[in-house]
Amino acid sequence: MERFFKRLYRENKNQFMKNILITGGAGFIGSHLVRLLVNKYPNYRIVNIDVLTYAGNLENLKDIEAKENYTFLKYDICDFENVKKVFKNYEIDSVIHLAAESHVDRSIKDPFSFAQTNVMGTISLLQAAKEFWDCNFTNKLFYHVSTDEVYGSLEGKDLFTESTKYDPHSPYSASKASSDHFVRAFHDTYGLPILISNCSNNYGSFQFPEKLIPLFINNIINNKPLPIYGKGENVRDWLFVNDHVRAIDIIFHNGKLGDTYNIGGSNEWKNIDLTKLIIKIVDRLLGRMEGSSEKLITYVTDRAGHDLRYAIDSSKLKDELGWEPSLEFEQGIEKTVVWYLDNKEWMQKVTSGDYKEYYKKFYNK
Repeated sequence: MERFFKRLYRENKNQFMKNILITGGAGFIGSHLVRLLVNKYPNYRIVNIDVLTYAGNLENLKDIEAKENYTFLKYDICDFENVKKVFKNYEIDSVIHLAAESHVDRSIKDPFSFAQTNVMGTISLLQAAKEFWDCNFTNKLFYHVSTDEVYGSLEGKDLFTESTKYDPHSPYSASKASSDHFVRAFHDTYGLPILISNCSNNYGSFQFPEKLIPLFINNIINNKPLPIYGKGENVRDWLFVNDHVRAIDIIFHNGKLGDTYNIGGSNEWKNIDLTKLIIKIVDRLLGRMEGSSEKLITYVTDRAGHDLRYAIDSSKLKDELGWEPSLEFEQGIEKTVVWYLDNKEWMQKVTSGDYKEYYKKFYNK
């Protein structure tokens, strides 16, 4: 299959203005970005590489998999030789790097995997870009997508800005902070043209149900416990995933090289208040007595190194590039709940592992 795509690419390469490599494009945020760019820019070649771990799912991209300007390759970003081949075979001129291990709880249990993927995988991509572009950086770009967790925890009413000092507290956030530093180091040392964005917590369709919102929606549907860390006082800023990828599109095309842009939803919610809102919406849409599922709330021992509050100041992105969120949080969360209720089959597939048979059929993996 890869040989077929390479031949098709060679036959049609002159029609594409850009050849963009997106890493982690079968994941939650990545699949939304791939879909946006494939549909919005038919004159861009979008090459998606993803190793298809538990959180990467090609079901997320069924609607665009046959598009002429889209190619999927099952590769690990830590495999430097294969990464170099992708740059060469598809004449990559731009990278949007999203591939990452991203679940804090998993990072506490297995920090090595997070260091391997998030740090060494990023270095693999940076080095491949530097070598293939051979210091000819005209019309080239390496865009690294990061997280607000690198900044640590906030006190009072402060907000994270692009100049906030890094203060990571978990193996996950430490690995992302390290990858951010390597991206900047390649810019400062070799002149690699880079952009970095740090986003707040994303929510929306196609999110693997280990994260709070899809997990709780699924558990409410199935009358399972809703585990809340500590007293549920931790605060997060929630960003609708469609707004996030729209911001990435804007930054990719108009951002100032070497700069960082923070992307936030301006939606701060305590975990317990968010949980009660989700319960209210799901109960109503399922025809249950409103709030009846609050009995499922279960308080559990707080997570080690759990940051109390994250909140992002997106004024630079708004003032310089004109971006701002498109939805109020209550609108976005209702749309999200409706999507999961309407797509129970997707939820069943990703939680049961049935989708892995699809990969075996087409990729022999």
